[in-house]
Amino acid sequence: MAQNGTIENGVTRNTSPPPLPQPVKIPEIKHTKIFINNEWHTSIKGKKFPTINPATGVKICDVEEADKADVDEAVKAARAAGQRGSEWRRMDTSSRGRLLHRLADLLERERAVLATLESMDTGKPFLHAFFVDLDGSIKTLRYYAGWTDKIHGKTMPVDENFVCFTKHEPVGVCGAIIPWNFPLLMFSWKIAPALACGNTVVIKPAEQTPLTALHVGALIKEAGFPPGVVNIVPGFGSTAGAAIASHMNIDKVAFTGSTEVGQLIKAEAAKSNLKRVTLELGGKNPCIVFADSDLQSAVEETQKGAFFNQGQACTAASRVYVEEQVYDEFVRLSVERAKNIVIGDPMEPQTSHGPQIDQHQFDKILALVDSGKRDGAKLECGGCAVEDRGLFIHPTIFSDIKDHMRIAKEEIFGPVQCIMKFKTQEEVIDRANSSQYGLTAAVFTCNIDRALSVSAALEAGTVWVNCYNALHAQAPFGGYKMSGNGRELGEYALAEYTEVKAITIRLSEQLKL
Repeated sequence: MAQNGTIENGVTRNTSPPPLPQPVKIPEIKHTKIFINNEWHTSIKGKKFPTINPATGVKICDVEEADKADVDEAVKAARAAGQRGSEWRRMDTSSRGRLLHRLADLLERERAVLATLESMDTGKPFLHAFFVDLDGSIKTLRYYAGWTDKIHGKTMPVDENFVCFTKHEPVGVCGAIIPWNFPLLMFSWKIAPALACGNTVVIKPAEQTPLTALHVGALIKEAGFPPGVVNIVPGFGSTAGAAIASHMNIDKVAFTGSTEVGQLIKAEAAKSNLKRVTLELGGKNPCIVFADSDLQSAVEETQKGAFFNQGQACTAASRVYVEEQVYDEFVRLSVERAKNIVIGDPMEPQTSHGPQIDQHQFDKILALVDSGKRDGAKLECGGCAVEDRGLFIHPTIFSDIKDHMRIAKEEIFGPVQCIMKFKTQEEVIDRANSSQYGLTAAVFTCNIDRALSVSAALEAGTVWVNCYNALHAQAPFGGYKMSGNGRELGEYALAEYTEVKAITIRLSEQLKL
């Protein structure tokens, strides 16, 4: 026997696990300007803004700040790139697919660099960025690359002597405004279906986390996308974001973020040119754990849902309803597991819990934690900042929560898990649905009939059974109620980025069928 190996037919085979990927040393950030027409531009107003590493509080670099005038230039470039007769419009559909595959190849090549940038800019653990964010981004690009030559209409029988068929055409210039919690993944979710359908894009990354989007701008140019097809305008929501939402020459806007901002965007879209809107907004997502479930697995999955990305996810499992027979044991196991979460430097491989994104979010989370204490919920663990560590907050668990408490109703967007008790199936369904949100939900049970009936009764766009955060490029994602409009991912997203044109032809007597 060789060390870390086995001998088969006289050949030594290495059986040791592959080494973990390592962060890349980045002495200087290359791409900090506005990306329009495949070129790098300074802000028209000459303004810049800093991007900060939330793990250290140290400025990473200054980034050019796009404003309304810069958005106007980006829209002009996108409009020109998508007009009839342009290189992009004349390109055959399979060639569009090859460009998307090429971009995915370049993300593969730059995977360690992008994961390092994402960890620096967001504070999420490097390995999470490498294995989750980058993996999801690459798979999304490849999935939609496969769709480019399969988007087609229908032929339908109509009355009298006519032939009728439909075509699916690009919407036009698509604006996109993405959040700070999964910057690169949301970038891919927005541009991949839009480009697969033949649109052009003006996209604004969050002001907290612009670096991976700008780095991908260079890769978009390298991949061979024509100038103006993708334009990246880093800036603030109140200026660049508002300009996208209200722009008369943008035909559709897609937004991921808070419900409050989503309402503003929808209002601006309606007041301007009645542009299409896709919104993926907040959630207060219920998990229902029945007594017959695999309890250890339910604890692990719900905690992944609650604490992944420091709880900064619209899918966060912040409402956990546990059947009363197993409630105490579930709480005990959850606390035991939460206390073993490793908080530390996001670049270190053992770290699974990093900082919150900024001071505003940090303060909001702790204010809601304090409200839970005041309202009488039982603090099982955490509930405070990590001493001398800036924006780090201990994973927090509350039990004995009443449905009227703020922590049971409001989206916390932080590492806080609320565990509540229920008696009957009918009761817990009513409580789970008594929310303004309807993004995701989960059911844990070994009874397939119960799993199907409860998932059917839950008012949510996605229901996971015996799992959590199981997102795939092939499956649609979006919410009910105030969790948004429309769907991202899967075949369903293509409808958000195409117009359907019906063409009816009157046949002459000579051509009569």
